[in-house]
Amino acid sequence: LLCVVLSSLWHGLYLVVSDLSSRVHQFGELQKGAGIIFADYAEYSVGDDFRSIDWRIYARFEELIVKLFEIDEDTTIYILLDQSHSMRHKWLHARQMAAALSYIGLHCLDQVCAYGAADKLRPLLATARGRGKALPVLQTFEQADTFGEGTDFTACCREFQARHRRRGLVMVISDFLFPGGFEEGLRYLHWHKHDVFCLQTQDATDRVCDLKGDIELECIEAGRRERVTVTPKEVRLYEEAVTQWNASLKNACRRRGIGLISTTTEVEFEDIIQSILRRGGLVA
Repeated sequence: LLCVVLSSLWHGLYLVVSDLSSRVHQFGELQKGAGIIFADYAEYSVGDDFRSIDWRIYARFEELIVKLFEIDEDTTIYILLDQSHSMRHKWLHARQMAAALSYIGLHCLDQVCAYGAADKLRPLLATARGRGKALPVLQTFEQADTFGEGTDFTACCREFQARHRRRGLVMVISDFLFPGGFEEGLRYLHWHKHDVFCLQTQDATDRVCDLKGDIELECIEAGRRERVTVTPKEVRLYEEAVTQWNASLKNACRRRGIGLISTTTEVEFEDIIQSILRRGGLVA
């Protein structure tokens, strides 16, 4: 994983970093006092820096008005990586994307933090910053494994928000085949003003059913077994249901202005990063 990620990222890294850097630095706040970029005016109040008073306005209107300046603050890139057992056959692909995006964030000198999401939220990567942290971060993803007895995306999003109230760029990497759905979790992140981007990765068996006859199925997460008979009708209904499910994810993201890239494990992860660039960045 380490060698693959690093060798792929060197190609066109400057463009990727420039694009993501411009994206993640949209979270500046207005502060009263000295700054670089003028943003607005406000009435003077006790405690404001007198150096920010616009004396020309005072000379004309005899009112104390201070200038507000836009000050960029460090941005945290949050990676929410689906670590449920349903990701087992997509696990390498998902980790490669998570590692690549984390590496880019560190190269932009922003903070990167990662969590694994399954039946509960599990810290995966403590907040890291700086290019010197790149190797430990990549090693963390290389050693990570799936866990849990199911997936509760909504509960994970709520716990994430309880841990991190400061808004940032949240990248959700998953197949989004959550038993409880994804709507409530995405709505919750969006409502708390995070800039959310979804990377959906699925494999061929998620979208196409090649089973037939009398078989025994086992839930990879819960471990339950059930005997079923698969006919061409069941195959058609399953594939239609998956298509509709993925379409509903696309519609949910579009309604909330959430960026989305939907791909499969057959697509190399470096091609996905380049696809983000061709789209103009992490946009809906």
